[in-house]
Amino acid sequence: MKHWTEGFDDDDADEPLVRPYTITSGRTTPERDDLTLITLVTAIPEVSSEAGHGLRRMQPEHRTILALCKGPMAVAEVASALDLPVTVTKILIGDLIEAGQVRARPPLAFAQAGGFPDMTILEAVRDGLRKL
Repeated sequence: MKHWTEGFDDDDADEPLVRPYTITSGRTTPERDDLTLITLVTAIPEVSSEAGHGLRRMQPEHRTILALCKGPMAVAEVASALDLPVTVTKILIGDLIEAGQVRARPPLAFAQAGGFPDMTILEAVRDGLRKL
C-alpha cells in the first residue's frame, strides 16, 4: 500500500492527498469521541450475512482493519499498519463499529481500575525513569 504522503515533491502531489479524503467519503473528523490512541479494537468473528453484504461496499482499508483486528489491537497500531493518519483510521474504525463488525474498548488496566491506572505501574515507571 502506498503511503498517502509519498510524492509531495512530485508533479502528482495531489493524488496522495486525495486518497484519505476519498477513503472516508469526504469526512474529515471522526464521529466517535471515545476512540483514543490506546483504545483496543477487536473484530467480531461471527458477522451476520447482512453485515457481510455491506463488507463488499467497504473500502479495502476496512477489510484490512478486520484482518488486523482478529486479536485486540490499539488504534495507533492499526493506523501504523495502514500507513494512514490516525484521524482517517478512527473514521474507518467508527464505520466498522457502526456496522457491528468490530468492538472497541479501553485497555483492561484502565477499565478494571475504574478509569485510573494502577499505582504500582506508575511507581515502577517513575523508578525506571529515575534510574535513567
